[in-house]
Amino acid sequence: MDCLFCKIVNGSIPATIVKQTEKITAFNDISPQAPTHILIIPNIHFENMGKLSEADEKLSGEMLREASAIAKDLGLDSWRININTGASAGQSVFHAHIHLLGGRTFAWPPG
Repeated sequence: MDCLFCKIVNGSIPATIVKQTEKITAFNDISPQAPTHILIIPNIHFENMGKLSEADEKLSGEMLREASAIAKDLGLDSWRININTGASAGQSVFHAHIHLLGGRTFAWPPG
């Protein structure tokens, strides 16, 4: 498979891994939009979070729990989770993922 995130999971593309378990990998975004910008992905390929949640709602829940645990481990007192599902929503890598953002003030609506 020619998926960037699958290659990060299998180690063929380097990344700064923040946390890795049997089911998820979390790593620093290479184009951060905040002082803390971590991507949390499932270790198996799903095209987007919609497809993942349809197939394995337990895994999608685990990804959210891991995002919260990582934020706590990093000492973030506030943070944002962003999920882009589909190209028109801003998804550019078609492997399910969650953005964990923190370390700055965020506006609403996000844009």
